[in-house]
Amino acid sequence: MATLVLGAAGTAIGGSIGGAILGVSAATVGGLIGSTIGSVVDSWIVSSLAPAQRIEGPRLDTLRITSATEGAVIPRLYGRMRMGGNIIWATDFREETRTTTQGGKGGGGGKVKTTEYLYYASFAVALCEGPITGIGRIWADGKLMDTAGITWRWYPGDEAQTADPFIAARMGAANTPAYRGTAYVVFEDLPLGDYGNRIPQLSFEVFRPLADPDTAEGLVQAVTMIPASGEFAYATQAIRKGLAGNQGAENLNALSDSADMVVALDRLQAMAPKVESVSLVVAWFGDDLRARACQIRPGVELASKITTPQTWSVNGVSRANAHLVSRDDQGRPVYGGTPADFAVVQAIKESRSRGLRVTFYPFILMDVPPGNTLPNPYSDNAAATGQPSLPWRGRITCSPAAGYGGSADKTAAAEAQVAAFFGAASPSDFTVSGENVSWIGAPDDWGLRRMVLHYAHLCAAAGGVDAFLIGSEMRGLTTIRDSATSYPAVQQLRSLAADVRSILGPSTKISYAADWSEYFGHQPGDGSGDVFFHLDPLWADPEIDFVGIDNYMPLSDWRDGFEHLDAAEGWPAIYDRAYLQGNIVGGEGYDWFYANAADRTAQVRTPITDGAASKPWVFRYKDLRAWWSNQHYNRPGGVESGTPTA
Repeated sequence: MATLVLGAAGTAIGGSIGGAILGVSAATVGGLIGSTIGSVVDSWIVSSLAPAQRIEGPRLDTLRITSATEGAVIPRLYGRMRMGGNIIWATDFREETRTTTQGGKGGGGGKVKTTEYLYYASFAVALCEGPITGIGRIWADGKLMDTAGITWRWYPGDEAQTADPFIAARMGAANTPAYRGTAYVVFEDLPLGDYGNRIPQLSFEVFRPLADPDTAEGLVQAVTMIPASGEFAYATQAIRKGLAGNQGAENLNALSDSADMVVALDRLQAMAPKVESVSLVVAWFGDDLRARACQIRPGVELASKITTPQTWSVNGVSRANAHLVSRDDQGRPVYGGTPADFAVVQAIKESRSRGLRVTFYPFILMDVPPGNTLPNPYSDNAAATGQPSLPWRGRITCSPAAGYGGSADKTAAAEAQVAAFFGAASPSDFTVSGENVSWIGAPDDWGLRRMVLHYAHLCAAAGGVDAFLIGSEMRGLTTIRDSATSYPAVQQLRSLAADVRSILGPSTKISYAADWSEYFGHQPGDGSGDVFFHLDPLWADPEIDFVGIDNYMPLSDWRDGFEHLDAAEGWPAIYDRAYLQGNIVGGEGYDWFYANAADRTAQVRTPITDGAASKPWVFRYKDLRAWWSNQHYNRPGGVESGTPTA
C-alpha cells in the first residue's frame, strides 16, 4: 500500500515541478522515488506484523549412561593395556541454551529464532584394581579423544587416596567415598554434543607395571633419553610450524595436547617407576674423521622454518647460520637437528621437577655423507678418497691414522691435530643472559671445547645437573700418541674437566664416558708389545668423579640353529637367563677372544692369557673387578714398569 501511495505522491510532486531530467519527465522521476521509499516502508510494516518463527534443537529429558553395571568384576591389570571401565558416579546432565536470531527488519520477512541445547556430564569411571602408575591415551566411541580443554584427572587406586574434591562438593564430604584400592577417572563437564548427547563408550590406556625386584620394571633405575637430535624434541611446550592459519604441530606426535617430552617422561615413570636418573643426550655434528679438519657444529633440518612461540637457536647461532644436515637420496634429512637451547633447558627442569637426577651427555653425530670426496685417514698417507658415510665418532683420529703409511701417530704433528680438534674455547668466551648462552669467542673455532663448555653454561643456567660428561667414545683420539708414551687427547680432556668444574661447581659429578673397548687400556696390537693404561691420568684426575663406560660388551655368541659352540655346551636358547648371566663375567672378552674376522666366523676362540706375568685381567675388558682392584703397571715394549700408574 505504501508503495502505491508514495508512488502516486511522487508523480504528483514531479508533475507540479515540470520539466525533464536527462530527457525523463520530472513526474516519472518523482514516481520512481516515491515507489522505492514506499517499498521499504511496506517491508518494514510486513516484517513487524509477521509472527517470529522459532526453531528448537533436540532436547533431552534424561541422562543416558551406557556403561554402568552393578556388581561388575574389578579387573586386575599387569603391564600396559587398553581397557574399558564402569561408571561409578554421575551427576544429572547440565543443560545450556544458545539462541540466535536471523531475519526481520531491513532483510524482510519474519524473525527466525533458533535455540540449541548443549549438554555436559560429570562422572567417574572405575578402571581396575590399583595402584596403577598412569593413564596414557583415551578413546571415545573407538576414536582417540582430544583431551585439550577437557577437565579430567585420574586416581591410582592406592590405599591412601582421598575423595575427589568435585564429587565431594556435589555429594558432601561425608557421603563421598575415596574408592581406595580402585583406580578411577573423573571427568568434569564433558561436552556431549560430539557423542549424540550421551556419555560415549570410553576406553583407556592404563599402566600398571609388574615392578617386582626380579623384573625389568623393578630393576631399571636409569635410562638414556634420546634421540639426541630433533630441533624441538626436548621442548615441554607445544611448538608449531608454519604461518597462522596453516600451522602444524612440531612436537605433539603422541598426544594432541601434550609435548612429546612430557608424554615420554609420563610413560617412563608409569612403566618403570624405579627409575631415578635420566641421561639427556644432545648432539652437534662432526664433518670429518681427520681430527685437524673436523668441525663440530649445531645443525638444523631445514635452513628456513617458521615456528611459534619459540624459534630455534643454539649457542647464539640462528637457523640461517647453522650447519644444514645432509640429505638422503629422497631429499630427507639424515638426522634431526640439534635440540634448541630453550628445549634443553625445559627438559632439564622438567626432569628434575619430577625428582629425577639428570646426567648431561654432549654427543657427536658424524655427518659425513655418502659419496664424499674427503681424504680417508685410514689409508697410507691418507691418499684414498672418500671417508665412510655417517661413521662412528670413535673413528675420529690423526691423519694418517696409526698403523698406516705416513701416520702422524707418535709425532709432534699428532699433538697439533688433537689440539685443533679440541679448539681454544675458554669459559670466558660465552655470555649468559638468563637461560640464554651465546658465543663471543673466535667465530671460526668449532672445536669440541666450544660445544662442551656451552652446555656446561647452559646446564648451570637451567639450575644445574647432577652429572656432566665431557665427551664419550672417542677411542680414535684418546689412543693417539705424540711420543712413545704420551697421549695428548687425555691431557686435553683433563683440562676440559677443570674448566667444566669452574662453571658447574663442586656439586656436579663430572666424567668422560669411555667406550667399553677403551676404558681399560691401550693395546695397539702392532707387534710392539705395548700395553698402556692410557686413561689412568684422566680417571685419577681430581676433577673426575667416576669412571664412565659406555658398556656394549657382548653377552652372547649365539648363532642361527644349534650347530655352534654355545648350543653344543648345552645352552637351550639365546634368551636363557643363566646363559646371559654367565657371559657377564665370562665368555668373549673374559675367557677368550677372536683374533680376526675369519676366526669369528669359524668360532675359533683364543684363550686370554698373560704368560709369565700371570695377569690376564689386563687384557680382559669384562674383568672390571680386577681392573679396579689391582694396581696398574704400563708395559712399554711389553716390559712391565716398576712404577704403577696414577
